[in-house]
This record gives sequence, C-alpha cells and structure tokens, in this order.
Amino acid sequence: MIPITELRYFVDTQPTYRILKPWWDVFTDYLSVVMLMIAVFGGTLQVTQDKMICLPCKWVVNKTCRKYFNATFSVPLTLEPQGIQYDLDRHQYNYVDAVCYENRLHWFAKYFPYLVLLHTLIFLACSNFWFKFPWTSSKLEHFVSILLKCFDSPWTTRALSETVVEESDPKALVKMNGSFDKKASYVSEDVEASVPMLSTTRSRIEQGIVDHSETGVLDKKEGEQAKALFEKVKKFRIHVEEGDIVYRLYIRQTVIKVVKFILIICYTGYYVHNIQFSVDCNVDIESLTGYRMYNCAHPLATLFKILACFYISLVIVYGMICVYTLSWMLRRSLKKYSFESIREESSYSDIPDVKNDFAFMLHMIDQYDPLYSKRFAVFLSEVSENKLRQLNLNNEWTLEKLRQRITKNSQEKLELHLFMLSGIPDTVFDLVELEVLKLELIPDVTIPPIIAQLTNLREMWLYHTPAKIEAPALAFLREHLKSLHIKFTDIKEIPLWIYSLKNLSELHLTGNLSADNNRYIVIDGLRELKRLKVLRLKSNLTKLPQVVTDVGMHLQKLSINNEGTKLMVLNSLKKMVNLSELELVRCDLERIPHSIFSLHNLQEIDLKDNNLKTIEEIISFQHLHRLVCLKLWYNQIAYIPIQIGTLVNLERLYLNRNKIEKMPHQLFFCRKLRFLDLSHNNLTDIPSDIGTLQNLQSLAVTANRIEALPPELFLCKKMRTLNLGNNCLHSLPSRFGELTGLTQLELRGNRLEGLPVELGECRLLKRSGLIVEDSIFNTLPSEVKEQLWRTDKEAS
Repeated sequence: MIPITELRYFVDTQPTYRILKPWWDVFTDYLSVVMLMIAVFGGTLQVTQDKMICLPCKWVVNKTCRKYFNATFSVPLTLEPQGIQYDLDRHQYNYVDAVCYENRLHWFAKYFPYLVLLHTLIFLACSNFWFKFPWTSSKLEHFVSILLKCFDSPWTTRALSETVVEESDPKALVKMNGSFDKKASYVSEDVEASVPMLSTTRSRIEQGIVDHSETGVLDKKEGEQAKALFEKVKKFRIHVEEGDIVYRLYIRQTVIKVVKFILIICYTGYYVHNIQFSVDCNVDIESLTGYRMYNCAHPLATLFKILACFYISLVIVYGMICVYTLSWMLRRSLKKYSFESIREESSYSDIPDVKNDFAFMLHMIDQYDPLYSKRFAVFLSEVSENKLRQLNLNNEWTLEKLRQRITKNSQEKLELHLFMLSGIPDTVFDLVELEVLKLELIPDVTIPPIIAQLTNLREMWLYHTPAKIEAPALAFLREHLKSLHIKFTDIKEIPLWIYSLKNLSELHLTGNLSADNNRYIVIDGLRELKRLKVLRLKSNLTKLPQVVTDVGMHLQKLSINNEGTKLMVLNSLKKMVNLSELELVRCDLERIPHSIFSLHNLQEIDLKDNNLKTIEEIISFQHLHRLVCLKLWYNQIAYIPIQIGTLVNLERLYLNRNKIEKMPHQLFFCRKLRFLDLSHNNLTDIPSDIGTLQNLQSLAVTANRIEALPPELFLCKKMRTLNLGNNCLHSLPSRFGELTGLTQLELRGNRLEGLPVELGECRLLKRSGLIVEDSIFNTLPSEVKEQLWRTDKEAS
C-alpha cells in the first residue's frame, strides 16, 4: 500500500507561498487530499482483494442462471444436505474470474479508483500550476520574498508606530531623534497671496506637513536594509506592473477546474449505477470447463458505490468553490488595487495605486491576511522613504562631522557646502553660526521650520536642487535671507517661493531662460522682489525680458552672461536709471550698446568676452561722470581710440586679451587710473607718458612683445603690482629700487640674464611676490635673496 505521506508532494507548494493561497485554495487542497485518499484506498483494495468471484451455471434459462428445484426429488430428512457438485479446479476458476472481470465488468466499476486519482491530480496541477510555471513563479517568488522582508522589517514597525502616535496626538510637535521628520512639503498658500500672477500657472500650492514622533531609533544596519528594501520594491513594481500574466494564468486554471468539475459530475452521475455486485457472464469456454454461463460477484461493488457517492459530493463542493472563485474574479477588477483605506487611516497620503499583476497579488494577499498589504504599503510611500532617508542622513552626518566641513569663503563668511546628498541632515540646523548654506545636486530638499535656529544665515545656494519649503521656514527666510543663488536645467525647477522673499537683495539665476520657456511665467515673479539690488542672469537670452527692466528701476547691479548667444535688443536698458554696475558678458556684442550711455549712475561697465572690434563709441562714456571701472577684456579690439582721454574719472581699465598694438598718449590723460591691464595684446613698448599716472598701483602688460621699460615708469611711486612676464625684456633698469611699495613683480618668460641688485630696496617685496625663474633669481646677491625670504617668512 502507498503511504499517504508520499502524496504530500502533490499537494504541498513552497511554504512561503502559503500567503498567496486564499481560503478557497486551502479548502480545495484539503478536498484534494481526501480525494487522493479515496483513490489510494480504492486502488489498494482492488490490488489486494479478489476482483471477481464466478461460479458456473448448470441450468440456463434465457441465457441466465436459474436456481433449480425439483419437488419430485426429495432428499430424506435423515441425510446431510449437499450442494451442486462441479468438476472444476482452482486454475479454471481463476481463469474464468479473470475473463469475466475483463470482459463483463463495466469499465466505470473497473477503473473507478484510477479515475479518481487522475481527476484529483489534474485538480492539484491546476491549483498549483501558477506556482510552478517559470514566467509566473519568478514573480511570485520575488514578491513573497520582498513581502516577508518588508513585513519583518524594523522600519515597518517604526513607521506604523509613528502613525499610531500621530493619530493619538496629531498636534504633537516634537523632535524625532533630535531632528524633524520631513514629508514631501510644498509652499504654503500665502506664497500665492504674495505673488498674484503665479495663480495663472498653478491654481494652488499645497501646504507642507511635518511629522513628529519619539519612536525607537534604528541602527545604521537596519536603516541600510530598509533603504535597500525601498529600492527593491520600486524595481519590482516597475517590472511586475508591465504585464498581467499571473492574473491571466490564475483565471485560466480556475476556468479549467470549473470545466473539469462539470465533466466529472455529468459522467460520474450517469455511470455510478453501473457499479453492481452481481454480474452474469457468458464465456465461450465450454470445451475447457464444460460450462458456458457463470454468475459472478464483484466483492468491492458496494464499497465502491459508497466511495463514488462520497467522491461526487466532494467534487460538488470543490466545484462550487471554484465557481465562487471565478465569480469573485469576474465581478470585480483585480488588475487595480487602491490603498485608499490605508491612506485614510494613516499619515501616508501618497501611497500610489498599483495595477496588473502587482495589484492581483495584493488582492490575493488580502484574502490571506490584509495586514500584509497594510505593512507593505509603508514601502510604497515616498513619505515613508523620505523619513527613512532623513533618519539615515542624521545618523551619517553628525553635528561634529558637519562642523568639520564649515569653511570661510572669500568674503570671510562661514560657509557649508553639501554635495549630492539624498536630503538635508537635520543636524545642519544646529550650526547656529552658519552664514552661507550651499546645496548642490540634492534631488529632494524640504526646508523645515527648524531653519529658524540659523539666525546668522544670510545667503543660500541651490544648485540643481529644486527645494520645497514649509510655511514657518518661509516666514523666517523672508526676514533674514539677503542673497540667493539658483542653478537649474529647466526653468520649472526654480522654486516659486523665492518670489515672496521680500528682503532679498541679491538673486543669481543660472540656467535656460530662453524665450521658449517664458510661457511658464516664472521669471515674472521678479516683480515682487521690491528690495532687489543685484540681479545676475547666466543664460541664453535673445532679448532682455521686460520684467528685468521693470525690476531695473530699483536695481543697482545687473549682470548678464549669455553663454555666447547674441543679445539683440538692449534699448530697454535705458529704464534702469539706478544701475551702478552693468555686466554684459558673452553676449556676442559687436558694438557698445548706445542704451548704456544714458545710465548716468554707472560706476562700472564690464563687456567681457564679446565680439567688439572697435570702441569708437567710448567717447559717449564721458557723460557717465561716475564711471570709474571699464572692462573691455577678452574681445577683438585692435586699437584704443583717442577719445579714451575724455574718461578723466576712470580708475580701473581692463583691456587685456585683445589685439592692441599701441597705447595712445591720450590714454594717459586719465590721471586717476589705479589699475591698468593690457596683458595678452601685441604691444611693443610702453610710452614714456606712463609717468604721468601718479596714482597707478597696478600695471599688467604680460604676454606682449615689449623689449624695454621706459625710465618714466619708475615715477609711478604708488606702484604695488607690476606684471611684465612673457615679454622680450633683455635687462631691467636699476631704478627698480625707487618702487618701494612694490609687493608683486612678475618677470617670468623674458630673456633676462640677471636681476638688478636694487630690488633689495623694495622692502615690501617678498620671495613669493617675485615671480621669476629660479636660475634668474639666483643671480641676486645672497643678502638680497635672504631679505626676500625673510620678508616672506615674516608675512606668513
């Protein structure tokens, strides 16, 4: 007999798959086990018991055996009763039994146990095929694996406990692990109130929400495991939602079971009456046994009929369950799954609805235990992921580690630069001494109310960081933030809340501000920045936006770096009457714009890296009486017009990186010049008129073709920086000692053979300030060299 334990392999699937088996699959599995037991029991009896027992008939009437009784032959009462005597041996009986069993017994009675076994195996195969089929089993295996890990994850317990805390005390505003938890938050409604025109772009800007609790702390390892789970869930969801093969396979196998149930009921109910105990058998072997008719008994008939009735009742129950399963699948959409109830019960309002196979598997999980899908929803929520990311950030970026990264910038301000993090560590807001905060390539940033602790914060950089903000934090920045730098790829990345920073005085925008993107109206928000003094635009504009000129009424500095794109229309600059500094860099200008000449408050003009070849219009600068700095560097200027002499108030002039061959003597009418840069040109000499510039402190003629220095150069007693590198100088005058205030002297790249010993009289000159080849430096007397080294050490 086959042990029943051997049949468990037909029924059992992998233990982990049990959570994908709803109650009807479990119930039908048990019914299948009972059917298997019926089949095994019947088959075992059929193997071990006699199949047929036949006796020959001596008297045959109408081809049937009749009991013979003759009253004329009476047996004396004193004799022992005797039966009918046959002349057959045991082998003949066995032969007759076998022939009658094979030829006369009905096939249903003969094969009933095997039919039950076959049907049951088909039912089992249909029930478990989706667990074995390669295209579905891989998805199910990954799903169950991820689901169990999410169910047992410490982060799931923590997140759900936070939800309980929030529901019990929604007004609790406490720190979590010494920090604020942050959801994806947005600008408050008062931003729209302060920027009315933005309502045409966005109907409503949602208010940010902060979650707070004091739940258990995850260690670093648990946090990393939870982070990995979030990534697995994301990738698995993308993969599984592409198709519905699991759903289609399950509904097909259910249909097959229903069809199989109908077939079994139909033919079994029809043939079950053919299981009979008594069977007449006509065997043409009279020459062998002497008899033709036999009366046979089927010993298992009664038991088989009982088992058949019981089997039919089991099949009916099985079939009704399959019909219910099919109707359950057809009367509702199982290819969509909504977490609406979970969203209503918890703070995770962003749990996305899922579709296709992912949705179907979650429906099956709900039939097993809805708690699984509730805990799994934590790992579908971006809010939950943000909380975990924030917790990991806080664990990694401690206060001590952040303090080590604080540096002083060129303006002597305390600066913190955070690069390519997943968010802002909450410990940042404990650095109360911080003045400048730089955030670069941080994809998910939410500025929380706790930023109010940074009372010294005045400047913020957002480089490719589309930051969101909460209302209390926005109120703080409105009052304190003075300078904001934003670098973006798409204009839509510019946070709208920046236009409500009423005290902002400097705004630096770097990114695509072309006309095609102006439809987003984002840049129009500049009108709301009433106290803006400095505006820098690094983009590819074809014309100056109208809003810039509107803002320009109170601007003091405008800087446009157009990245080589030609800036066509500049007439609107005339309206910017309060400008003191103007930079038009890389705008592909061929002439100096005439609109500049009416800006009478200009003190500095920078036309760097354009396409200027002539600057005859420079005469119009004489009307700009406050102009002290003119930068025309990195252009194609071939000569300096004589009208340069009209700029008598000029103090700094930058003409380096041009093609100038000669300095006109009118240049030296600018007696207030303190800085003159003519490096990287084609100059061959320095005019003797240079001596009239008594205020000259810095002269740069590096990378020219100058062969000698005029003696008048040393009349410039205030000279501190003299750059003469990469020229054709063969020797230096001994009058260098007259430049006692000299702190930097560049001589590298000339044809010098030595240095004048009079350099020792330049008491402020250090060795680091003397830029010359070591071989040339060594020609100085040792005492001069020691003096230069000593000055260097004293300064350090």
